[in-house]
Amino acid sequence: MYEIEETNSEIQTKTVTGAEELVVNMGPQHPSTHGVLRVILHLDGETVTDLDCDIGYLHRGTEKIGENITYSMFIPYTDRLDYIAAPSNNLAWVTAVEKFFDWEIPIRANYIRSMVGEFSRIASHLLWLATHALDIGAMTVFLWCFREREMVLDLFETAFGGRLTVNAFRLGGLEQDVPAKFLTLAQEFIDIFPSRIQDYETLLTNNRIWLQRTRGVGVISGEDAVDFGLSGPLLRASGVNYDLRRAKPYAAYPYLDFVVPTGENGDIYDRYIVRIEELRQSVKIIQQCLEQLPDGPVSCKTPRTIKPPEGEIYHSIENPKGEFGFYIVSDGTETPYRVRIRPPSFINLAALKKLCVGGLLADVVAVIGSIDIVLGECDR
Repeated sequence: MYEIEETNSEIQTKTVTGAEELVVNMGPQHPSTHGVLRVILHLDGETVTDLDCDIGYLHRGTEKIGENITYSMFIPYTDRLDYIAAPSNNLAWVTAVEKFFDWEIPIRANYIRSMVGEFSRIASHLLWLATHALDIGAMTVFLWCFREREMVLDLFETAFGGRLTVNAFRLGGLEQDVPAKFLTLAQEFIDIFPSRIQDYETLLTNNRIWLQRTRGVGVISGEDAVDFGLSGPLLRASGVNYDLRRAKPYAAYPYLDFVVPTGENGDIYDRYIVRIEELRQSVKIIQQCLEQLPDGPVSCKTPRTIKPPEGEIYHSIENPKGEFGFYIVSDGTETPYRVRIRPPSFINLAALKKLCVGGLLADVVAVIGSIDIVLGECDR
């Protein structure tokens, strides 16, 4: 059906009608693929007729590493998965391992875990908004978002000593309590952040160019989103009200009041609106954590050597990008028999073809940005 002619920079295929189809590489070294992602695009003029993703450039064998070290030693490795939201990865791992035991995690530790998890969501969404807006041509938003994100990273540094690959939690709670300065800075941040969110919206939400580039582009229905196994803002923007903080509460979320934002149209614009509202809800959750934070210990008594009983568990949390989970098989020793990671970016990226085929080449960059992927988690 096709005759292929190779050239220096691209492949041209001739269909049975004689029309030429271009096959073009986008990435892996491309700023708008948000990491080392290679997208192989088939084009009929400016229209995308097919695409495929080539991943694996950041593969580090994380799961096999987890099967050859102790449960506690694996915690820092989780930082390097979704390195934009490292504390969320820590939380998923420690809460998964804790399900093997009957430990009673101190309520103060759970509130701090939830609070830090929401700061992680804010940091992740700010980086997403900054780069997504820049992809579409909004430079000012990029600068403003990084201004606020630096404040969140300062908070992480104050509490845990790290800014990006933050090693925040331990099995049984926290290694040590957060300093009083952390709580003061947290309150100062959430006092000013709502007005900053409004500033972002002033620039983008009703901007004519932003609307033209996002409305009706990269559409996926709620039914298709569920069929693909999508999660996070990508799923909720299609009208599916599913958030693990509500569906399967963990940490302090059973005691916290918040709204799960959803969209209607499943396009890029709705994904933007959902994430903007999630920023506001994170502020609301953090404020409740600060007001309700009880006194007391931040860790329970755990054995020196962690040896879960034989068995298997799966546990997941609501990462900023979606459902992030661990499947662990224990053989009763101090190292896991099997570790399997459920990465939201990897699964959400599977829908890229559905979102792009039939659309314009110029929209591919905007669609990729709206998914919000991180390749450290995709490739593992």
